[in-house]
Amino acid sequence: MKYSSIPTAQSIVQHFRAKNISNIVISPGSRNAPLTISFTEDPFFTCFSIVDERCAGFFALGMAQQLQQPVAVLCTSGSALLNYYPAVAEAFYSAIPLVVISADRPFYKVGIGDGQTIHQKNIYENQIGYSANLKQDITHSTEIVKKYRPDWIVDNDIESSQSKVQDHNDGELDKALSFALREQCPVHINVPFEEPLYQISLQPTTAVNIPDLVNPIQVEAPLESKRQIWSSSTKKMILVGVNTPHTLNETWINKLASDPSIVVFTETTSNINHPNFFNSIDSIIAPIEIGSKTEENFKKLQPEVLITFGGLIVSKKIKAFLRKFKPLHHWHIGGNRANDTFFCLEEHTKVPVDHFFKEMYLNNGIKESTYFKGWNKVKENYKDKRAAYLAQIPFSDFYAFNSIFKEIPKEYLLQLANSSTIRYAQLFEIDASVKVNCNRGTSGIDGSTSTAIGAAFVHTGPTLFITGDLSFFYDSNALWNNYIKNDFKIIVINNQGGGIFRILPGQKESDTFQTYFETRHHLNAKHLCEMYNFEYHVANSKQTLSEKLFDFFGDSDRPKLLEIETPALINDKILIEYFRFIS
Repeated sequence: MKYSSIPTAQSIVQHFRAKNISNIVISPGSRNAPLTISFTEDPFFTCFSIVDERCAGFFALGMAQQLQQPVAVLCTSGSALLNYYPAVAEAFYSAIPLVVISADRPFYKVGIGDGQTIHQKNIYENQIGYSANLKQDITHSTEIVKKYRPDWIVDNDIESSQSKVQDHNDGELDKALSFALREQCPVHINVPFEEPLYQISLQPTTAVNIPDLVNPIQVEAPLESKRQIWSSSTKKMILVGVNTPHTLNETWINKLASDPSIVVFTETTSNINHPNFFNSIDSIIAPIEIGSKTEENFKKLQPEVLITFGGLIVSKKIKAFLRKFKPLHHWHIGGNRANDTFFCLEEHTKVPVDHFFKEMYLNNGIKESTYFKGWNKVKENYKDKRAAYLAQIPFSDFYAFNSIFKEIPKEYLLQLANSSTIRYAQLFEIDASVKVNCNRGTSGIDGSTSTAIGAAFVHTGPTLFITGDLSFFYDSNALWNNYIKNDFKIIVINNQGGGIFRILPGQKESDTFQTYFETRHHLNAKHLCEMYNFEYHVANSKQTLSEKLFDFFGDSDRPKLLEIETPALINDKILIEYFRFIS
């Protein structure tokens, strides 16, 4: 086996092995050559080569999302690591353990006009869990170090000075990787390398100090004071944001579903399902907003106790409602971070979600109430009206999304892009066996395709990615990837622009709107599919959509893309009219 001759490169590999971090996504470069050699020559690691760093960052994020363990990205110096920033920010706000390793120039060559050089230390300062800035080796290129930084060599003792560098680097590497594992958060490791970069040895020459990983002990303390409030409340709302599957045990799902004092609002990304749960929040809230008794009905819905768990919430309507009609108590359960989304957070209770509900129902905990019954009637009413509405509308985004969700096979992994895609998904039922993900940390359109491809690579079954046209074309470099499985499928809703801007307030029929907001275009995905060897299909009517969906989910010897061309000028009207119709 080959090793880089640079001590820090050997140290990093040994720390990664000790922490069992084995997936490394590498973007090509020269300054990162010592680590590229070290990782790719070691059979413990599975290495991936992705040229575009932005795509590489999101590909790794998709892998980490599914594996629930750290995945590393490695790049050269300069602007390369800036291209990781969108994925780093997404990982930070979505609590995903992405490990960024950036090769750097020697610090004495930064800020003097050397090529491919920027200030890399602490570059992700506001969106990172931990930044480890490693020190440059003394025993590598010693003569250059003596020339430019002789003060690094204390008392002319090279070995002692190197030992201090080694101790510092071991400590920083341990802190960074332990933080990523413990906090499920992105970390950054910045590594300065002096030339030569390509020298190798056939045996490791560096011994590292790696402490054992210590996991904090979770104390599942009694929750007596909360149980008293819970037991006495007749209006309890549970709101679940982005969530990994199986977070909540079936016992407590069924208990919550049968409690008459509870309304459970779940988002598409919650991965929690029950017929008694409310999975289309906006279909409850929007009719109240435009109804004749808005204040009265919102007060009926206003909870005494609000319980939240999981990640970020998509629905703007539930945010606006709870910010105005605040609960008496808001507790966020579990996780490492709690957001005061509704400006009324009373406490972040850091216990497992199952333990919390076990405590709440310790003495049965069922309170007689009409809270669920009243709002369940509203839910059943809008479901009936939604069916009637869908039966009469023309071919459109709304119609297409309904058709897609009815046809997704069981056990699929579903990845959703942002903007219109995730918002339409909130309005429909999805089979409980389908696992759903979306980059809701920063809610950007960048990287959705790359994330889906990374997630699909480590998922054992087929994956469907649904995206809008702007998101898809924006991240089209994602298809420049050798790791796309044959059971990966993409649906592109192409309405010739940013359809979400037609839903939002603003002057629609103007050159300024069409150019600078909606971004009208006449692109299609056909030639991209030819270039990247995707099987291409297109639908532009109710009949062709039905025919294409039937074939689309069949097996294939290469990935597939279905482009659904919808009319740009009616989609917003059909969506807005839906909420009027069900009210």
